[in-house]
Amino acid sequence: MRYFAISDNVDTLTGLRMAGIEGVVVHERKEAQAAVAEAIANPEIGILLVTERLAALCPEQLGDLKQRGSRTIVVEIPDRHGTGRSADSITRYIRESIGVKV
Repeated sequence: MRYFAISDNVDTLTGLRMAGIEGVVVHERKEAQAAVAEAIANPEIGILLVTERLAALCPEQLGDLKQRGSRTIVVEIPDRHGTGRSADSITRYIRESIGVKV
């Protein structure tokens, strides 16, 4: 099982490559959708890292993958410019998912 990253930022992908994670840089919606489809079709890729900005370009495609239980885990990551999430996003996610207040 391998990681694969789809980023809209060269610096983010360079950092991930230093950790041994391959990937691609895309900027447009159609490019992002094609890159996601190609990564999901590859049976060697088990975890797909997608920057938050790109995830916002194709929410239907990624949401569908998350909901139907694809063999590939999709993880949205912030890029070097930070995150678009609120400060309590992780605790809110836990609370909504399992009903435990952290």
